Amino acid sequence: MGKQVGIHSSVVTARLMTIGAAIGFVLSWSSGFVIPALLPADVSWTTLLVWRFVPLAAILVAVVLWRGWHRDVTGGALKRQAIIGLFAQTGYCVFVYAAVGSGVAVGTTALIDAVQPLVVATLVGPLLGLRVHGAQWAGLGAGAIGVALVVGSQIGGAVAHPLAYAFPVLAMACLIVGTFLERRSSTRSPVIVVLTVHIAVTALVCLVLAAVTGTLIPPMTASFWLSASLAAVLPTLAAYGLYWWLLGRIGITALNALLFLIAPATALAGFVLLGEPLTGLTLAGFALCGAGVAAVLAREVRGERVQAVPAPTRAAG
Repeated sequence: MGKQVGIHSSVVTARLMTIGAAIGFVLSWSSGFVIPALLPADVSWTTLLVWRFVPLAAILVAVVLWRGWHRDVTGGALKRQAIIGLFAQTGYCVFVYAAVGSGVAVGTTALIDAVQPLVVATLVGPLLGLRVHGAQWAGLGAGAIGVALVVGSQIGGAVAHPLAYAFPVLAMACLIVGTFLERRSSTRSPVIVVLTVHIAVTALVCLVLAAVTGTLIPPMTASFWLSASLAAVLPTLAAYGLYWWLLGRIGITALNALLFLIAPATALAGFVLLGEPLTGLTLAGFALCGAGVAAVLAREVRGERVQAVPAPTRAAG
């Protein structure tokens, strides 16, 4: 009896950890859209990117070397993570910031980014040998419609060159490529090492980008350094750490279903922080997003239960 209680308690704890991580992931990832939108007009998005990543990279590299967490990681694994980080973090962050900095509405950027699960679902089968079931397709479709409703009112308010809308599309493509490269990798490195490599690569690219564009020098204002600090902690450490942790915990389809909640969370933050309106259409979109995510996650849970049932054994005899 004590063993069964212990097993049940550990299962409940694991589920609560997963739920908490999922909520933290949605909130921290959403902050990555809002923070650059709060910058003053005279501050370049490249400046924020540099001071979001460079100090954090220096700290993480020093800590990893000091603790020796890199010792069991091969040079080949580090190179693979550098390539993954170049897509999953560098390309994604640069293009998201470029979109917001070019005048594309935060909600529109989140909407295009949230289309990623549909693209991933289309590519999962041939690239990873996984199957997406009908219920998951229905959930993903409902989520896509919900996201469109949530941010539909924001699209018309954006003032940006038409070519600027390619930036969030490129951001989505980079994250997809990085995710698939990670899933096809045969080696698994500690999350802290993965984050350090990704952040270091991104810091180097952003440093060069800011130097070339003449936007390296930061403004000496408290608001800028608060934005840079929040950007370093929330959408960098928290969001990406939870992304890779959840990827191994719940799988690629369920994780990408959670991305449908990014646009509603961003719209809600826009309402609270930027004064953007919440309409009945927005609330309907929230409901559809939630239904879509629930459908996909429910199918994942059923699949896990089927895999967990032990095969029947022949009686001794």
